[in-house]
Amino acid sequence: MRVVVPPVHHPWIGPDPRRRRCLQLWLGTAAGVALSGCADPVPALRVGSIVFPTYEYAFLARELGFIDAAQVRLVEYAATTYVLRALAAGQIEAAQLTLDEVITARAAGIGLSVVLVLDVSAGCDVVFARHPMTLAELAGKRIALEEGATGAFLLDGLLRAAKLSVDQIRKVPSTLALSAGVFQRDLADVVVTAEPWASQIEREGGFRLFDSRQIPNRIIDVLAVRTESIDSHRRAIRELVGGIVKARRHHLTQPAGVAAKLAPRLQVEASQVAQAFRGLSIPTLPDNHRMLEADGPIVVAAHALQEVMLASGLLSSKRSSEALTYLLVDARFLPNGDME
Repeated sequence: MRVVVPPVHHPWIGPDPRRRRCLQLWLGTAAGVALSGCADPVPALRVGSIVFPTYEYAFLARELGFIDAAQVRLVEYAATTYVLRALAAGQIEAAQLTLDEVITARAAGIGLSVVLVLDVSAGCDVVFARHPMTLAELAGKRIALEEGATGAFLLDGLLRAAKLSVDQIRKVPSTLALSAGVFQRDLADVVVTAEPWASQIEREGGFRLFDSRQIPNRIIDVLAVRTESIDSHRRAIRELVGGIVKARRHHLTQPAGVAAKLAPRLQVEASQVAQAFRGLSIPTLPDNHRMLEADGPIVVAAHALQEVMLASGLLSSKRSSEALTYLLVDARFLPNGDME
């Protein structure tokens, strides 16, 4: 799964533009005009996110001016566990999550609707061993992974391929952000991770045991909004979705310039940014329109994921599959045209 910790502030985030605007209005207002006009009737859409390659398009969109910070506020967290807790506490209205995390949230009573498909993992999520080994040698090994469905899906696929049960390995609690450090400090024999940390581990000699290509269409990253917040934040959602699409297009047309901007946040060199996107299939805009149809691929994938999650104990909800996917997708905010 990609105690709420304070958001990480970044140099890109300047003073609140709403305060500047209100101050300017106050200074220029004639005597006797009420100051109540400074109030912004609709608060900014707060969007939770961890660091992940396709999630960075939202931050790139902000830097390039494709989204207005007065409309959309991006909030960073160390792990998606904290993002989900922030959603539950009403501290954010939207988040960049994996589809299984959306299902987990909905099962817990947090209504979320998917408004954009960011990517489908096709090798980006990886299981690395510190040394070359066969799957049969996994028995008794320490396997570090983040709690949640994404790590569980990879572990389940790995153990099935190795013909082992979970009680034949030793789990080591970790997070994606800590995975490279766990590998470097020899705190586990095997590490479950994703880009950009996967490339870092591979450069340091990690042995690729298993990846998401062997469990196709299980790990899908999306932008989801609290269903109850959609009506009050229509403009901001449309701006955010459009901004992400524009940022993606900008990356395709200006790869070198974008790499230089993304590198610091992805904690890699600019020359390694392209590798961080390796293993991610990024849907075009027409693909998104198709995937977000009422009975389209996202709803179909969600039903399949729910079955796996219920069977494995990752979901304890007794709600029907239909209830868990009701209002799951909302394609109204997709612009026309093509991501390409």
